[in-house]
Amino acid sequence: MILLGILAASGAGISVGVAGYFAGGLSSTVVNKFAFPSDTRTTLGTGLSAGEQGVSGFSNSGNAGYVASVGNSTTVNKFAYPSDTRTTLGTGTSYVPFYASTMSNSRVAGYVVSGFDSATSTQVATVNKFAFPSDTRTTLGTGVSAARDGLAGFSDSGVAGYAAGGRAGASNVNTVDKFAFPGDSRTTLGTGLTSAVRYPGGMGNSGVAGYIGGGQTTAGVDRFALPSDTKSTLGTGLSASRASLSGMANSGVAGYFGGGFSGGSVSTVDKFEFPSETRTTLGTGLSTARYGLAGFANEGL
Repeated sequence: MILLGILAASGAGISVGVAGYFAGGLSSTVVNKFAFPSDTRTTLGTGLSAGEQGVSGFSNSGNAGYVASVGNSTTVNKFAYPSDTRTTLGTGTSYVPFYASTMSNSRVAGYVVSGFDSATSTQVATVNKFAFPSDTRTTLGTGVSAARDGLAGFSDSGVAGYAAGGRAGASNVNTVDKFAFPGDSRTTLGTGLTSAVRYPGGMGNSGVAGYIGGGQTTAGVDRFALPSDTKSTLGTGLSASRASLSGMANSGVAGYFGGGFSGGSVSTVDKFEFPSETRTTLGTGLSTARYGLAGFANEGL
């Protein structure tokens, strides 16, 4: 089966995205849903099973979305599409992935990447992989190039997933690791982020480009052209500098950066139109201001 979302990204002119989600953050269990392409916001009747900041999300488009580190634990909540019914995976993560990153290879697997293991109070290089549709968990033999937390990621579904930035030890890094699908072999890009940054957000326009935006003290957005991984920086970044934000995208149509911390929690959702990358700010943002939230999207089948 061919993913129509990938066709849209490759220029077929088909918009099939269904909705994007921003979940949790702070002690919130709230999951906001933004319908594509109208960006109309609703709030799911059933949110996360527990609240905490530092959650992360990935998606099996057309099937389900996932949120990891629920309640700062190994718990992974699963939201079935299109009903948004929530269940909890029988097998969660192998560690507590606080401020981890994620990647999605829709119809194949989702990944929880690195972060701060709250159970051991250490940064880890671990990458957990959840095979679709069984949700069986394994751990990659090769993790990220350096254990770190506060990183962000994006995916080129069917091709590769990326993990960028964060803090390794006591220092922020600009490293971008790339995991080739489906073998999961890891390389590190020769050109990393413009700045060493912790707590950015990430989103991807599959087949076209991936974006890493914001982080501590910056509003900048770096763009990595796919598949060359050539980096540029958008002329227009976020509407304000903010950290601990999250991203999600409707490939071929638009990408979104939501929430974060900028002198306090924010409810802002910035939208970048594809392919122009023109930025607007949604009139209706998150239902509550929060940071350390998760983003994921149902781009359809």
